[in-house]
Order: sequence, then structure tokens, then C-alpha cells
Amino acid sequence: MDNKFAKRFVIVFAIFSMVAALLVGIARSLPKKQADFSIVATNFASYDFARAIVGDAGEVKMLLKPAAEMHDYEPTPQDIVDISKADFFIYTGGESDGWVDNMLRDNNIDLGKTLRLIDFVDLKNEEIKEGMDAKDEEEGEEEIDEHVWTSPVNAIRIVQSLRDHFIAKKPAKLNEFTDNAQKYIYDLEKIDKYIKSLLKSAKRKELIFADRFPFRYFVDEYGLDYYAAFPGCAEQTEASSSTIAFLIDKVKADKIPVVLKIELTNGALAQTIADETGAKVYTLNAAHNISQEDFDTGKTYVDIMYENIEVLKKALLQ
Repeated sequence: MDNKFAKRFVIVFAIFSMVAALLVGIARSLPKKQADFSIVATNFASYDFARAIVGDAGEVKMLLKPAAEMHDYEPTPQDIVDISKADFFIYTGGESDGWVDNMLRDNNIDLGKTLRLIDFVDLKNEEIKEGMDAKDEEEGEEEIDEHVWTSPVNAIRIVQSLRDHFIAKKPAKLNEFTDNAQKYIYDLEKIDKYIKSLLKSAKRKELIFADRFPFRYFVDEYGLDYYAAFPGCAEQTEASSSTIAFLIDKVKADKIPVVLKIELTNGALAQTIADETGAKVYTLNAAHNISQEDFDTGKTYVDIMYENIEVLKKALLQ
């Protein structure tokens, strides 16, 4: 009797498994239902701001693949389809988004659904600081610094502006978008206060970047000085011997304990300067993009800023 029951159980289980697999296959083959509210964002910062506001009330896609270099991005045909179908397309504006205008025009995409981060804050131009290798900058032509999100104070303004646009498009989601945005803004305000408090006990207010420098808005917000190898959107990665010598001398003369690089770069230049000076190499993350692992685990702009605070402690308090 027990054997008969066991055989029947195995048969029933096998049939159930086959039916379940068949249903899963059918579900995967069906076209996905388009989200009621969809947003496409170019880089990680704009993606994270948007998803924090939208929450479960819509879908947000980041165009830039995790770990990819933002300045080399080119849209795929599928990216263009996604942008055309989205309720909003968020991009930064500026040099690295030079492809956008032609893409919008060539594909007849409604300009009314495009949101540029540079329209939400007061803009600054890129600086060419003493010692900086800026040979790829055109003489006499100033470029806006597009890295507006690197200041938490600017991030608050951007989130507020995105929230208002989202609510105008989906007024039924007013309470949800407002609550989500306020929680995120509260976290950003805490970060701003923390940094200001930290700087009250700083031994120095100077940062050395052996890399590109996308932190103009950040250092101006908090009254910091800096020296860097390249401007924020520089294409070159090999610094001149004079720039290397300048940064080495600066680290030694000002007794700087930390040499900084930005996220997703190899840090070779920073390590060269550290080897010559005894300084340590750390990453200050500008949130252009994140690794695939960090993306998969749900890392946020807020998480990145708290990691940056720990680096600032090493750079400014030691």
C-alpha cells in the first residue's frame, strides 16, 4: 500500500512540475505589460533620484550599464525605443550628453518629457587650476561643469524639481511621490549637516585628486580647496610629467595624507603619487556610475555619500 501511494505521489508531483514549468514558459513568452509610469535616466545619480521618488509606483531604467564609462556612452536602438515610450527622459545636459540633442531630433521625441539636471541648479564653469593638465581644453572656451549632483545640497534641489514634474504628470500619485521624496530629502539633509559638522574640526581644507575632478559643486558648497590632474570631463588619462611633479610637490609641501581618485578608474596615477609621498590612496565617489555588484545589491546615492564622508575624515581630519 505504501509503495502504491509513493508511486502515485511521484507521478502527481512529476505532472505538477511539468505543468508549472509550462506555465512559467508561457508567462515569459508573453509581452511585458508597460509600467503605468516609466522613466529613463542616463547616469546613476539621476536614476537613483528618480527611483527614490517613484518607489513602487512606476519603473525607472538607467541607460548607462553598470561599471561603464559615462563619457563613452552611445545609445542602442532599444535605448531609443525606451526613451520614446517613457513618460520622462532625465539627463544631465552638458558635454557628456552631447549625443542627446541629435537623438531627440532624429527620432521626433517629445521635448516636453525631457528633464535636464543642469536646469534645476545654479551652474558653474569648469576651472583650470594650477598644475592641471588641460591640454584637451579649447583655449578661451569655457565649459559648464555638468556634475551638478555631486553636492548634496544640489541633490536636494534636483529631487524637489523631479518630484514636482512627476506629480504634474501623475497627480493621482501626489501623496506617494511627496512622501518618498521627503524621506530621501531628509537623508540628504542629514548628510549635508554631517559634512558641515565634520569640517568644523578639520585640520585642513585641501583635497588632492590624481584623476579627473568632477567635484566643483561639492568643494564650493563646503568651502574646500583642491588640486587635480585633469578637469571634470577631460578625455586624457595620462598626465604630463609637469602635472605629476606639481601634485607630488603639493602633497609633500602641504603634508597631505590622502591622494584621491574617482570611482571606476584604475588609480595608477594616484598610486604613483602616493609611492613618492607616503600618502594613502582612497576613492571619492562622484556617483556617475557604480559597479555591477553595487547595482545588484541596491546601493544608493545616499550610501555613496556616507562612504565619501569616511574618506573625507581620512583626508581632512588626520
